[in-house]
Amino acid sequence: MLVSGGNPPAPRGRLARQGTLADVTNPPSDSDPIGLFRRGADARSDDRDDELRCSAKGCRRPATYALHWNNPKVHTPDRRKTWLACDDHRESLAAFLDVRGFLRDVAPL
Repeated sequence: MLVSGGNPPAPRGRLARQGTLADVTNPPSDSDPIGLFRRGADARSDDRDDELRCSAKGCRRPATYALHWNNPKVHTPDRRKTWLACDDHRESLAAFLDVRGFLRDVAPL
């Protein structure tokens, strides 16, 4: 079946994952045999994996707050998911979650 433009539809599920440049430039090692901890080729070399970063899209600032939330339609009442926020994005991320009724608490790191 062809879609507009003459291309076949994109595969879904297990077939959707195709090799990426990261697979070639960062092959699995003995300490990481399935490539779980590989970084993409576009990852910045100055990023440190042990630093907590803000969850706002495109923000690379260190996180200073943890926003704990859950979606009551999906999660059990005791389940908590966490977004991290820098000083600049704490209010906007909290407002996004709060307007949906998801925000449970905000705690400084």
